[in-house]
Amino acid sequence: MRTREHLDAVIKAYDVRGVVGEDIDEDFVRDTGAAFAAILREEGENTVAVGHDMRPSSPALAQAFAEGVVSQGLHVTLLGLTSTDELYYAAGSMECAGAMFTASHNPAKYNGIKLCRAGAVPVGQQTGLEEIKQMLIDGTPNYDGPHGAIAEQEILTGYADFLRHLVPLEDSKPLVVAVDAANGMGGHTVPAVFDGLPFDVRDLYFELDGTFPNHEANPLDPKNLEDLQTFTVEQNADIGLAFDGDADRCFVVDEKGQPVSPSAICALVASRYLDKFPGATIIHNLITSKTVPELIAEKGGTAVRTRVGHSFIKAQMAEHKAAFGGEHSAHYYFQEFWNADSGMLAAMHVLAALGQTDKPLSELMAEYSRYEASGEINSTVADQKAATQAVLDELADKIESVDELDGVTVELKGTDAWFNVRASNTEPLLRLNVEAKTSEEVQQIVDEVLAIIRR
Repeated sequence: MRTREHLDAVIKAYDVRGVVGEDIDEDFVRDTGAAFAAILREEGENTVAVGHDMRPSSPALAQAFAEGVVSQGLHVTLLGLTSTDELYYAAGSMECAGAMFTASHNPAKYNGIKLCRAGAVPVGQQTGLEEIKQMLIDGTPNYDGPHGAIAEQEILTGYADFLRHLVPLEDSKPLVVAVDAANGMGGHTVPAVFDGLPFDVRDLYFELDGTFPNHEANPLDPKNLEDLQTFTVEQNADIGLAFDGDADRCFVVDEKGQPVSPSAICALVASRYLDKFPGATIIHNLITSKTVPELIAEKGGTAVRTRVGHSFIKAQMAEHKAAFGGEHSAHYYFQEFWNADSGMLAAMHVLAALGQTDKPLSELMAEYSRYEASGEINSTVADQKAATQAVLDELADKIESVDELDGVTVELKGTDAWFNVRASNTEPLLRLNVEAKTSEEVQQIVDEVLAIIRR
């Protein structure tokens, strides 16, 4: 008997995620597949593409899910090993629903499912996950018709060709590109996408190994970038790329081994899209650097500011028919890619810009980095609301304005500086982001705000 409490812990706002053997097993995903298919059948859908990452548990879970789907009369196309953005490509190009088995950057014991409808439209709490949850408690309605069929299809070549059509790189100057795939799906997609291009790819941890023997596949954590930083300098590479486990996010380091801010990448890619589509709308989340909306305005585009989180970004992308969307967490979204996110596509845009300039990457990116930032600083607090209010109360005489789109974003008097304090949706944490003209000012604001939060 499944309880709502257990399911609330596993079926999150945007996806399904948990520890294999404890939260998630083959029976659970088989029933989840059946529930998803029952919803889709009512909507007139007939096929689900199913991909999986390199975690040891992924192939068997993907197979069980497929069995659940066909029990409801829908067909399944098994894609085998895919990155998450490769699955979105399948759902977009084949115009069918999709399911990706991955736990992204989480440790090896985890696995999960990212679901989408045809055209890579995301499935979240409000758009299907709550219904699936209810069916897992009450039971999926019986289906008496014939079972669907399971077929297999290889899509890696189609995916690589499609991306290379969006960002042609054949005419780039030769570049040495260091890549840390973190034993994740980048080791599968990078060779296919870069094959035959004028890039000398120096690979690190390309073996597909979902036990992550070298480091966690989470480039958001600075310690997981250290190997790439050292490797990029050792190889005299022009650029370093680090992918997370399911390769939907990509982090960049420059030729000196220094991390490039994801906000600077947002600004660069936004600039390229405004050259391609003059006057276009670009989406950015509220903790992205001020550089991004400033540059969009300078180039005659329209910037739309959103909450943090891919479901908000994708909804805004669709609503505003935006060309591009970026988050400071290194998620990048593309209208040309069904509004879905792709780390590979973002990396290709950076490579395209670097391949057309005589400048090294550090100089190229300096144009897109006008401010200093603290990065996200987490604090464990007993009462998120009270701690946030204490910050506003105690700094009241220094505050120019407060915006409550997501947590509180505070503009300070007499300076370009701002900070955001927002609560984690999943943990008893407050997240602080600060930006200012100088690192000294950033540090001063960080110290002041943290002293209040952590008292």
